[in-house]
Amino acid sequence: MELADYQRAAALRAAVRQFLRRGEHVARAAGLTPQRHALLLMIKGAPDGGERATVTELSERLQLAQNTVTDLVARSEAAGLLEREPSDTDGRVVHLRLTAEGERRLAATVGELREDRRRLVDVLSEQREP
Repeated sequence: MELADYQRAAALRAAVRQFLRRGEHVARAAGLTPQRHALLLMIKGAPDGGERATVTELSERLQLAQNTVTDLVARSEAAGLLEREPSDTDGRVVHLRLTAEGERRLAATVGELREDRRRLVDVLSEQREP
């Protein structure tokens, strides 16, 4: 390993931590815990474009145990941030979708963090090996 390897690793770690810390601050300013912010973001930003997700999908994307996600979903539902929607094709599946209030709070955070995301992408692009 060369000194430059350690410097790139340290720069990446610092940039990711700064991004996460700023995201936590912005989430709280919008009335969300960082965990609820991440949950709402994963639902709205579902890879298939459907703006909904199941607990199983969220467990995978958030890298959390299913029971942890289930508790987070229940608290977020009680706070009026998301709602359950039964699947049209499988009675065992329930999709989660943001409410208007969840949409409003999430939109405030995503807009506020736009420049932060750009800076993080810049740091990531600088990580290429010479």
